[in-house]
Amino acid sequence: MKAIKITFIALFAAIGFSVNAQCDSIATWCGHNMSDEYISDGQMYRALLYHDQVAEFQMTMFGASTYRIAACSGAEDGNLIFRIFDEEKNELFSNADHLNAPYWDFVVGSTVNCTIEAQLDHKKRESGCAVLLVGFKQ
Repeated sequence: MKAIKITFIALFAAIGFSVNAQCDSIATWCGHNMSDEYISDGQMYRALLYHDQVAEFQMTMFGASTYRIAACSGAEDGNLIFRIFDEEKNELFSNADHLNAPYWDFVVGSTVNCTIEAQLDHKKRESGCAVLLVGFKQ
């Protein structure tokens, strides 16, 4: 019984390591959409998604700033749909309206608390790691 328990723990640890490694490599690849003029906000926006799942991330965009959000799930652009909502759940932006653009720049006039939702484009991927990179202009 103890051997079975150790086997399950080892299996779950290996799966967790594999998923984390997958997300790390996607984040590294996604970095090509972040130019040198943007500084990372230092946060990790990652989620493992299956089918219709939606990941939800909270962030504050500060006024008088320019932000870039890069969205990736795999080594091809356009696999991930992201939407930005304000505190009242009004949709401010969706990259689905722009052919799933892999990144978008935002000029923020006043500080706003946002929810960013990310989901896979079902036509291109059924499961995978969703990665958002957020940077602001120097």
